[in-house]
Amino acid sequence: MTEVKFKTAHDLPPCSISVTNELTKTGNWRNAKPVFHKEKCIQCGICWKVCPNACIILGEYPEWNMDYCKGCGVCAEECPKDAIEMEDERVMI
Repeated sequence: MTEVKFKTAHDLPPCSISVTNELTKTGNWRNAKPVFHKEKCIQCGICWKVCPNACIILGEYPEWNMDYCKGCGVCAEECPKDAIEMEDERVMI
């Protein structure tokens, strides 16, 4: 077996992404949203890899499709450089 190492997620070959995100639009019930700090990002792609809703799009830097983001915070928890933080979206009455 040949071992292939990739430096960043951008080096990965194209693959199919789960279509479950197309079926699970968040609507307006999300409690938190990711806030991205570009200056801290090392473009490792871990956020993209761990997102359970496949709502992160990799370009030069990651972008979130907020139609599908559930605000779970997995991306923020797993980011090795703390480039993502979760911001509370709940409205207090």
